[in-house]
Parts: sequence; C-alpha cells; structure tokens
Amino acid sequence: MTGLLRARLHLGHQTIPYPEGPATFPERFRGRPALHPERCPAGCRQCQEACPTEAIQAGAPGALRLDTGACLFCGLCEEACPEQAVAFTRDHRLAVRTRADLSLAGDAPHLAAALDARMRRLFGRSLRLRQVSAGGCNGCEAELNAAGNVQFDLSRFGIQFVASPRHADGLVVTGPVTAAMRAPLLATWEAVPAPRLLVAVGACACSGGPVAGGQACGRGLEEVIPGVPVDLWVPGCPPHPVTFLDGLLRLLGRIPAAPPPAPGHSPAAAP
Repeated sequence: MTGLLRARLHLGHQTIPYPEGPATFPERFRGRPALHPERCPAGCRQCQEACPTEAIQAGAPGALRLDTGACLFCGLCEEACPEQAVAFTRDHRLAVRTRADLSLAGDAPHLAAALDARMRRLFGRSLRLRQVSAGGCNGCEAELNAAGNVQFDLSRFGIQFVASPRHADGLVVTGPVTAAMRAPLLATWEAVPAPRLLVAVGACACSGGPVAGGQACGRGLEEVIPGVPVDLWVPGCPPHPVTFLDGLLRLLGRIPAAPPPAPGHSPAAAP
C-alpha cells in the first residue's frame, strides 16, 4: 500500500487544464483541415482523387470544399496536393451543431453554438449520456471511454455515461447505423425520457465513413430517427477526447462563443 501511495504521489496531477488552459496532443495528431482554394490550380483534382471517402470536392478555381463529416483525417489529400491547398492544422475544435457546418471551404473553424437557455438550465450542470455503438469498429468507442479517464476526466464537468437509457439525458451514437442496429438504436432512443439530446460521434456516425453505401451499412445518423435533428456532430476517425469534450462544453454553454475572425485573419487553435 505504501508503494502504491508513493507511485501516485510521483505521478502528480494528471488531469489536463482544458478549457482553462491548453490541451496537449501527440505529434501525429491531425486537427481541423485548412483549405486554401486560391492555391488550387484549375482542373486539378489530385486531393479529391486521393480521398478514400470522397470528402473533397475540387477542380474549379475557388471551389475547393471538404466535408469533415466524411473525412478520415488520414492525410492522403495533404500528401497528394503539391500546392498545399489542403493542410491539417492542430486545431481540435471540430464539433458543430448542424450537418451543413461540417463542410469547410476556407481556414476558419465552425464552432458549435450553445443550446437555448431552457436546455442549458436542464443539462448545463449535470448531463447523463447513454452510448450506442451502431456498428462501429470500436475506435470511437475507445476514445469516448478515454474521455472519462484521469487525464481528461469528463465527470468533473458533471458529464457521465450511464448504463441505462432510462437514466440518460441523451444518446451518443457511434458507427454507421447498420441494418442490424437500426431497430435497437430506435428502441434505445425511445427509452430516453424527454427532453433529450442526440450526439453523433465519428466519421461513420456523421456520414457512414469508409463503409458508407455498403450492403449492410448506413450513411450515418442523419434522418435515422424520424423528425429528430442531431444536436451535436463530432467528426473524426476517431475524434480525440478533447474534441468530444470541447463540443459538449460548447453545446452546454460552458465555453464562451468566440468572436468572428477579422477579414483575412487565420484563427489560432485557442478555446
């Protein structure tokens, strides 16, 4: 026991200071893609052809777009573009409120807006989530599990995953929503008491990812639950725990909205 206590004291405080302080990422981390359409020669489709999920639309001058909901953050487009019209930044802020906001056309981030005042009063201090893997590979599920460890400590913000949908305030869905998981997902959603939130995490949940259009695979969470819009989209393959945490805190109004960037200004990856 004494040895365990000494080991813990030696480790010290492990929890990251985010959002009050910076979050650290490994060297291999790829964050928000920055697009520079002015560098893209007319008719060049090298980045588009390199993309395994058809997330990039290119070819016409000034028409370069990238769907982060379908992006695997593999970096093949960046490697294929000799003009560096596509480059991955270190900006972890990827979560948005609408599917349309996942589409980027420049170097400015789309940040998730907060819920309305009533929903923030309900969920702002205590949020319980049920996670459903709707055919995922377990990559996103592993990162969500890591969000609760001592380094990221999701529970310090009053956010926790629960075992029963009847004890939850919302669903976090990963995976492309396969044919076999559609009915269980709908049944789980119906078991969550209203009002409730719906969160899509990962490229598969956002668009179907690399398996979109497969025989048994869907194209993500959009329109799977009739008449229910997704409240938060968190892209990535898989998204980093800080990306997930950042999206939730912005949704709950726990991170102040950033002012719009000045014309021609490339925003830094700050809270």
